[in-house]
Amino acid sequence: MKPKAMTRSSRPPLERMLHIHKTILSGACPTASRLAAELEVSAKSIHRDLEFMRDRLRLPLKFDRARFGYLYTEEVGSFPSLQITEGELVALVVAEKALQQYRGTAFEKPLLSAIGKMREALPDTISVDLGEIERAISFRTRAEPILALEILDQLARAAANRESLEISYRKPGQPEPEPRAIDPYHLANINGEWFLFAFDHLRKGIRTFVPGRIKSCRKSGRRFKRIEKFSLEDRLRGSFGVRSGEGDHEVRIRFDPSVADYIREKRWHGSQELREFNDGSLELRLKLSGLAEVERWVLNWGGKARALQPPELVESIARAACALVAQHHRRE
Repeated sequence: MKPKAMTRSSRPPLERMLHIHKTILSGACPTASRLAAELEVSAKSIHRDLEFMRDRLRLPLKFDRARFGYLYTEEVGSFPSLQITEGELVALVVAEKALQQYRGTAFEKPLLSAIGKMREALPDTISVDLGEIERAISFRTRAEPILALEILDQLARAAANRESLEISYRKPGQPEPEPRAIDPYHLANINGEWFLFAFDHLRKGIRTFVPGRIKSCRKSGRRFKRIEKFSLEDRLRGSFGVRSGEGDHEVRIRFDPSVADYIREKRWHGSQELREFNDGSLELRLKLSGLAEVERWVLNWGGKARALQPPELVESIARAACALVAQHHRRE
């Protein structure tokens, strides 16, 4: 089967602008309506192209009322081309790969559109083998969150438009969901998982919601004004993940030499400090507002990490470890 030929109306914007450029250079002084007829697009599209050429490409383009058409007020040589480095091109491919986590959400279409526009602007011949890059880079998620995409879409739109919502939310361990009235401030993807930061009218404060636990969602018909002092960065500064607390804890954790390299390879928290020991072990020091998330993290290291401070963290991990041993020695 022969590939379908590209019609003029399906030409990318760059090709249209090149046509406009050549026409003006010929001295024809064309009108927008003439260009629209030649390229079989609307005059509105031509006006957008002309604005882009003037404002973004810095071409000395002007509408001459005496000649009733467009011309260059200065001498122009070649058409400005998009300059892109190999590193930038690789980054573009990586960005498109990263879009996998947004498939089916409200973010997919505008992100793909933006990447598509950048691809259209690239020159026909490039020295980098895109196929090799595509085969060499991928993204994988160990545990993909199970989400109702229509609810995620509603949350994103409501946060952007400052629309209050009425949701049905089931907390972990709760048999039934409960109604909540919320003002959605910010929807964030943190370490591959989605979280909604919203003002909870029942609790009279900002709370963190997991979209996967929202069973239903609808607009309340009200709009809200976001609290000016709200800052996601400030809110998460003292947390080890997404759960902030009211405390001020100096945390110290000692890691065995067998896992110390894994700790060195990442920045786990903005406050972290590392202390090296001669036997190859490592101590991680943190300043946190809450301990629940770091407790679970220490337990994940399976005995290769030992909490040293504060005492309440040491005690809670010891209790959890004892419960874990009891569970695995319990006879069915």
